[in-house]
Amino acid sequence: MGVFRFESKYAAPTKEQRERYMRGESEEHTFGNDGEIVLILYDEAAYLKDDREGVRILFTGVSDKQKVNDEVRRLLEEHGQKEQRPDEFENGKRR
Repeated sequence: MGVFRFESKYAAPTKEQRERYMRGESEEHTFGNDGEIVLILYDEAAYLKDDREGVRILFTGVSDKQKVNDEVRRLLEEHGQKEQRPDEFENGKRR
């Protein structure tokens, strides 16, 4: 079916996508230190929201829906790396 990526926390699946894939019962899971990653599982889709980065991803169809676990792991790893390295712009010394 497809993977739809929205690069802004204000962007979202279209009304047609919501009506087609994001219906029926859902199951919600949260990840991360502050629950900033939310995964909502539907029968025909998985919707992943990363509030820290402002990214939204809709995985549709059985084969693409299976990719969501890899994406959750990738986001958790990325968040962990950002927490471990210092922000050079805020903590760096001026010359």
